[in-house]
Amino acid sequence: MKAILLAEKNQPVQRIDAPMPTAGPGEVLVKIDAAALNHRDVFIQQGLYPGIKLPAILGSDGAGTVMAVGEGMDTAWRGQAVVINPAMHWGDNPRFYGPDFRILGMPDQGTFAEYIVVGKAYIHPKPAHLSFEQAAALPLAGLTAWRALMTRAALHTSGTPEKVLITGIGGGAALFALQFAVSAGAEVWVTSGSEEKLAKAKALGATGGVNYRDPDWAKTLMSQAGGASSNSVMSGCFDVIIDSAGGSGFAKLINVAAPGGRIAFFGGTTGNITDILPPKVFFKQLSIYGSTMGTEHEFADMLSFVDTHKIVPVVDEVLPLDEIEEAMKKMDSGKQFGKIVLKING
Repeated sequence: MKAILLAEKNQPVQRIDAPMPTAGPGEVLVKIDAAALNHRDVFIQQGLYPGIKLPAILGSDGAGTVMAVGEGMDTAWRGQAVVINPAMHWGDNPRFYGPDFRILGMPDQGTFAEYIVVGKAYIHPKPAHLSFEQAAALPLAGLTAWRALMTRAALHTSGTPEKVLITGIGGGAALFALQFAVSAGAEVWVTSGSEEKLAKAKALGATGGVNYRDPDWAKTLMSQAGGASSNSVMSGCFDVIIDSAGGSGFAKLINVAAPGGRIAFFGGTTGNITDILPPKVFFKQLSIYGSTMGTEHEFADMLSFVDTHKIVPVVDEVLPLDEIEEAMKKMDSGKQFGKIVLKING
């Protein structure tokens, strides 16, 4: 079968002919119709991801068709269109993953291949309203956004709508957080360094947004969103903030958070968090949560929500498998709006 292999750090990926995997007991063989890229793939290639073990077939996101089932599997799965959960062996503690937790696509074979074998716990029927390309865009970023927004920050989905701020709109997880929050009835605001991305976010349901390249973006955002103009430690209007940047700008998130607000973050693309004034955190009774990936139960809940609300993942571009290196470079550039997807079969 065709597959994409990363043999060494800081080297291009290469197409290889790999052995066809075989489904064992409790497993299924899935023909991958489409797979999507994540920053994880790029970070592994650049040697920036912890615990790298190479060579490896990359790829965490995938959707396809069950072609064969192993011993103990219901044969009714054959021929079914499925989406794969890449977060495997979370463990028994829903608050933190256990020592056996791993993500598909290094060290285990990933989805950048024509076929893959996965355990029965990690396949789910593909939502009928989604194409394979759209479904492939969902798993890793969707699960990350779901846990950050719904579990860690515990967005209120009934009663008075909460105000939500999502930073760095345009990436996969940030866009899913936007779509989930809008579908849950929240009032959502966003930030971006691109006016074009801000406009696209508004088309997806964001109430408004500001350009974080403006030194006074936090003050402008507060003014637009109806927050207090005072410099008081108790100022702020956002009940929930979802961030993936960290860095020195995180201190401004403390400023715009409402008293009792919750901040969940799952990235640190701009570096270490600095310049936070502790009184602004403890006097405002803020809760700050780190988050990453999610449990099997959260993945199922996320898929159910997507199906119920007919959410369609934002796909920036669909490329053939042979253009994987170009896709990796585009992912690294950060210029995409939504997910970059590879068409593998079909």
